[in-house]
Amino acid sequence: MDPFSSESQAAFLERMRRQFDFGPYPRYSIETVPREVGNELFTHNLVTPYYLCHRQVVDTKQKLILDAGCGTGYKALVLAKANPGAKIIGIDLSPKSIELAQQRIAYHSYQDTVEFHVLSIEDIDQLGLSFDYINCDEVLYFFDDIARGLAALKAVLKPEGIIRANLHSKLQRRNFFSAQEFFNIIGLMEEEAEDMAIPIVIEIMKELNPEVFLKKMTWNSSFEEEDEETSKELLLANQLLKGDKGYRIADMFDGIRRADLEFINMLEWRRWNVTDLFKDPDDLPSYLAIGLADSSQETALTIYELLHPIHRLLDFWCTHPRQKPEPLPVAEWTLDDWLHSQVTLHPQLRTEAFQESALEAIQKNGPFIISTSLNLPTLSPVTISYDVAALLLQLWDGPKPFTALVDFWQRTHPMNLITLEPITPETAAQQVADALGKLEVFLYVLPELIL
Repeated sequence: MDPFSSESQAAFLERMRRQFDFGPYPRYSIETVPREVGNELFTHNLVTPYYLCHRQVVDTKQKLILDAGCGTGYKALVLAKANPGAKIIGIDLSPKSIELAQQRIAYHSYQDTVEFHVLSIEDIDQLGLSFDYINCDEVLYFFDDIARGLAALKAVLKPEGIIRANLHSKLQRRNFFSAQEFFNIIGLMEEEAEDMAIPIVIEIMKELNPEVFLKKMTWNSSFEEEDEETSKELLLANQLLKGDKGYRIADMFDGIRRADLEFINMLEWRRWNVTDLFKDPDDLPSYLAIGLADSSQETALTIYELLHPIHRLLDFWCTHPRQKPEPLPVAEWTLDDWLHSQVTLHPQLRTEAFQESALEAIQKNGPFIISTSLNLPTLSPVTISYDVAALLLQLWDGPKPFTALVDFWQRTHPMNLITLEPITPETAAQQVADALGKLEVFLYVLPELIL
């Protein structure tokens, strides 16, 4: 049978609908609130990938965002909180999931911001809308052809819009695929077998010898101790996940290319850096250092995947093929570029906790660990001095011209403490550029050229 025939597609959609009507996902309680501090809002904020792609800061007001495969609506709630002023449209195959999603949004009073539809991804065009951002989380790997899913999303994406999607890693999840195959062989993956399967899986895994490889690699005794609903969610999302498939980095790039899209970066881009896998990232073995310097993004990510397959998801952003030249990286800016820029504090640092910590550092003339507020872009703590913290607070109410920050710096640093000579505007500008450049690497600040 043609896997893309209407009959095959209808059977696939019905299987997915039944699976998620039985076990709606994710099963966060209706009352769960996305954290204001941390990475959850950072990764769901359109500002983050838009800046990585265009080196520009986008205003989320009036933006239209699609949550494709929204499940029970938790990510739609996160998207609403992370993108103030945006309109969120959630779609899902499962009527039961949409019912729970509507209850969640009503509980949190986001009815005017978020709406839901029972709809498949391949029928999105029925909405008659085009989107600035599409979040397709934990869905794409169910497609027989990921390019088909990406193409459906691309068809409703605005010219400068961005898609976030992900695939299960073939290497990281290989043991779960073995578990799924085993449970399929013994009949626990059959249609309408879910209720029967869950207690049987628990019994089998519980009774296996502790040294059995599959048990060691896929089982946690907490599965046996969790309440029924929690165990049900964990098993349905792993050992009993129907239609689950694994992919490699090469598969991801192939799907993006065949859908005529362009890769931007991995969602956790800083955690895919090959050099971080070595004892001294600044002194790599020469043969490898030379090769990495000339390698493509795909090759570098493949090397990481082979050396250290720890990521469950190949989580990425992509967009339409860009017509303009790629913006000059901030690391390559001259001082003149900086003088023609403005700087924005990343929206997810504009929290009361961040402000209080920065003020405390200033009052004590002490260090400020900025990564406490947002640690995703870094592998180790990022510490700044109290005077740089004061500089960042100048951005609290909105973006500022770089020259305004230089003026502030020169007023708070009037002289060289060694020579006692006045700080010149050029020296102050270079010091501010150096401080902000180190923070832009982590997207704590977002400089953009003003032409």
